[in-house]
Amino acid sequence: MTLTLTLTIPAPAQFINLNQRMHWAPKAELTRKWRHAAHVAAREAGLPTGLERIRIEAHIHKTTNRDYDAHNLMPTLKAIVDGLVDYGLTVDDTNRHVIG
Repeated sequence: MTLTLTLTIPAPAQFINLNQRMHWAPKAELTRKWRHAAHVAAREAGLPTGLERIRIEAHIHKTTNRDYDAHNLMPTLKAIVDGLVDYGLTVDDTNRHVIG
């Protein structure tokens, strides 16, 4: 059985971009905000917990008409996935549990 869930996470802070070359402290604060926002959004949406395998598809909606490289936002997505694991959507974010 395939279950499709949609979760919208309003941006709690600026996106974390691979090109930023930030000091670790401000980057850690942004990561904490995104991770927490994902956890809260999952809880408020009532997502299930304890799923054995999941596939995550992310769509980024930025409020700009400028071109950007979506793959540079991977640190943001990593924080979101970690927040979903914190919530309990799945037990870990290794490739045994997250297939895409």
